[in-house]
Amino acid sequence: MIRISRQLASLAASTTFAAAAAVMALAPATAAAQRIKQPGDFPTVQLSAGMFLIKAEVAATEADREQGLMYRQKMAPNAGMLFVFENRAMNCFWMRNTDLPLSIAFLKDDGTIVNVDDMAPQTDDNHCPREPIRYALEMNQGWFKTKNLGPGAKISGLPK
Repeated sequence: MIRISRQLASLAASTTFAAAAAVMALAPATAAAQRIKQPGDFPTVQLSAGMFLIKAEVAATEADREQGLMYRQKMAPNAGMLFVFENRAMNCFWMRNTDLPLSIAFLKDDGTIVNVDDMAPQTDDNHCPREPIRYALEMNQGWFKTKNLGPGAKISGLPK
């Protein structure tokens, strides 16, 4: 009887430990899910490229820049995401966990486009500026091309 009680106690302790471990394993995933910002959670700014207006969500913190447009299924035609960096640098981008095909324009401090690159969804390919940049603007793929906006064109309304 004592042997059975010890086995039951051991089993109960193992089950309790396993349940606690399962809860702990889920906690980081749940916390991570709570940190995912949804459309409308990012601050926005109105930008212009010549006569074209852009409603851009702003990713100005490290966490916001890391998430970017991940997990999005759609984006309005003249909507985008503006990535703002504290300092000019060679900031590269990839499309991990991003379902939307995007185009990215790398911008100087004054909003001049350095280069534009198309990015395929769900890839880890690096997309880098040709020189240090302060901003990057992601739009639906082809947006810059259809507007005839390339290197040398300017985006105005950028936050300082």
